[in-house]
Amino acid sequence: MRDGTDQIFPIGDTNDAFAQYFIGQSYLAPLTDGSVPVSNVTFEPSCRNNWHIHHGTNGGGDQILLCTAGSGWYQAQGEEPVSMEPGTVIRVPAGTKHWHGAKADSWFSHLAFITPGQSISNEWLEPVTEEVYGRLAK
Repeated sequence: MRDGTDQIFPIGDTNDAFAQYFIGQSYLAPLTDGSVPVSNVTFEPSCRNNWHIHHGTNGGGDQILLCTAGSGWYQAQGEEPVSMEPGTVIRVPAGTKHWHGAKADSWFSHLAFITPGQSISNEWLEPVTEEVYGRLAK
């Protein structure tokens, strides 16, 4: 990554298309396309996305996050945050309100993809507040 942390996938370009749904700078590197597109998403320290929900039917819409570098957080609404380190895999069931992003003192990268199905969509919600994010340990 730009700070020298090992990264096996490209970090890509600034994630301008989705910047309105992030606090801080993120980068997006599409790795595959087709029925199951896979992207590498990289977050600068303290960068995180807004709360959001992936929707889908017929078994689709689950999000899979595979941490590849750095250290980050994942949190589903009503649950404790989960620390993500390289090798951590999170399955986010369709319909789950959640967010993910870098720890305050670390870059963070994960591969992300959505399981195929019908009526796949993404609903962006409110930002993760400084109060919520600030309670997390580094």
